[in-house]
Amino acid sequence: MRISDIIENFLKELIEETDGVVEIQRNELANYFNCVPSQINYVIDTRFTAEKGYIVQSRRGGGGYIKIKKININKSNYLMHIVNSIGNSITQQSAEAFIKNFLDYNAVTEREAKMMQIVVSDKVLNVPQPMRDALRANILKNMILSLI
Repeated sequence: MRISDIIENFLKELIEETDGVVEIQRNELANYFNCVPSQINYVIDTRFTAEKGYIVQSRRGGGGYIKIKKININKSNYLMHIVNSIGNSITQQSAEAFIKNFLDYNAVTEREAKMMQIVVSDKVLNVPQPMRDALRANILKNMILSLI
C-alpha cells in the first residue's frame, strides 16, 4: 500500500470510531506517519471531498486543526444533494467518482452503477467538448432523479 492509502484508511477508521467526525493536527499526523505535512494535505484534498461524502474544515496557525466530518443523510437527501452539486457540466472522471460513491453508500445497485458509468462515458457521448460535459451532467442528473 502507498502512504496515501495508509493515511486515508487510518483517517477513515478514526472517523468511524468517533461517530463520523475527527479533528486532527496536520503536523502531528505527519510525524506519526513520518511524512511531510503536504502529504496529509494531499490525502485530505483528494480523498475527503464533498463528492465522496465528507465536509472538511480547517483552521491555520499555531493551534490549527483539520476537522473531517462524514455526511450522514438518507438516500433521497444524499442523491438530491449530489444533483444540486453537479452543476451544468461534469467530467467523466468526476461522474465516475460520484457513481462509485453511490455504490459505496448503497444508494444504487451494482447494475445501476454500471449502467450509469456506461452512459456517461466519453465513448458513448461522442459529441464535441464542452457539449459533452454538459450532456453528461444532464444525463447523470436525470438518472439520479429517477432513483429518488
